[in-house]
Amino acid sequence: MPYKPLELDRRNLTLMGVPFPDEQTLNSAANAIGSNMFEGFEPSPQIIQFYLDWKTGKVSEINFLSKLKSVL
Repeated sequence: MPYKPLELDRRNLTLMGVPFPDEQTLNSAANAIGSNMFEGFEPSPQIIQFYLDWKTGKVSEINFLSKLKSVL
C-alpha cells in the first residue's frame, strides 16, 4: 500500500480535520500516529478524535479498550 501523508494543518491546529487544543498536543499526536503508519496503521478522523479524547482524559484508561472497538 502506498504511503499516504497525514493531513496536518498547523495553522488551524487540525489533524485530518480534527481540531486540537494546542500545538504541543497536535505534534505529539502527529508523531505517535505517524510512527504507527510505518507499521501499516491507517488512521481515520474517528480514530484521531478517539486518540485525542484519550490523551486529554475524556476517555479513561479503564474504558479505553471497550470504546476502541466502536471506533475500529
